[in-house]
Amino acid sequence: MTSYVTFTIDGSTVTARKGQTILQAMQAHKTNVPNLCNDPRLDPYGGCRTCVVDVEGQPRPVPSCATPVADGMVVHTRSEGVENHRKTLIELLMMEHLGGKGDGVGQDDLELLAREYDVEPLFKLESHRRPYVDRNQFIGLDPDNCILCNRCVRYCHEVMLCSALTLTDKGPGAYIQPTRGASFFDTDCELCGGCVSTCPTGALYDKRALGTQDDKVDKTTTTCTYCGVGCQLDLHVEDNKIVKVGTKIGAPVSEGNLCVKGRFAFDFVDHADRLKMPLVRNDGGELVEASWDDALDRVVEGLQGVRERYGAQSLAFLTSSRCTNEENYLLQKLARGVMDTNSVHSCAAT
Repeated sequence: MTSYVTFTIDGSTVTARKGQTILQAMQAHKTNVPNLCNDPRLDPYGGCRTCVVDVEGQPRPVPSCATPVADGMVVHTRSEGVENHRKTLIELLMMEHLGGKGDGVGQDDLELLAREYDVEPLFKLESHRRPYVDRNQFIGLDPDNCILCNRCVRYCHEVMLCSALTLTDKGPGAYIQPTRGASFFDTDCELCGGCVSTCPTGALYDKRALGTQDDKVDKTTTTCTYCGVGCQLDLHVEDNKIVKVGTKIGAPVSEGNLCVKGRFAFDFVDHADRLKMPLVRNDGGELVEASWDDALDRVVEGLQGVRERYGAQSLAFLTSSRCTNEENYLLQKLARGVMDTNSVHSCAAT
């Protein structure tokens, strides 16, 4: 049985599930505080400290992303001390945020926070991180944009259950790299791009999205067609062409996780060889464009002809892994109820 606690945030009494963190409780009540190292798909980390809040009775601010709620707790999220603390942290992070290629059409959460808090770093630290060049065509890594929040490493470990990325070295020379310094291709990385999606600064970025402009990009939410899972996609479109595919954290079905095909395999949309109309063979045996009605009439004619000549058991039906469960159900009804054959299968079966 779920138990609840009641506590106060900025003068308002709220209720949360026991075991939730302060940040989770705030977000459940449609409020928030700045945070950089937090990702709801990952275990609490408390690394960047931008989400600190004051809790009455505590000697110093605590990270809201890693502090569980307690009955009777009194929390202040925007006190003068907390805001000054947060502003100083953002300034320090901006000193080592040296900029670079960034994530094309993505957003740099640290830059947004710096603008929100009107923070300009006193100076920029000298880079001690070696440039990283990888031969894969999808994921880029700019070490000078990294603030060592470790979200990408944790995402690989906790969500993808692999060790494609690792934190190397210490102090100002610490940096993120593919495991053992190898290419992404040489690790157990599946190029899902989850590290890109969780990175808050664009240190990990989509190579093919570079050069695009945020104010020229439209977003359209749709459903991936690569399999029957039905992951939700956000298509980033510029000049009527897809430049990037992403998804929102917590999106239906996949919770914001995508496979390599869903995130990166969108070139077929504008490919010159893409079929846009049904094709049927003419009397000369050549494939020519036809209407859907004509094409479906050909299908019916062919299926009925095979059944009449060789019997229903000579027919077999195979559905695509892109079909939904409902579409698979309809096809097996067609096979069994109309064509009188039980030879029906889906390539999505495991």
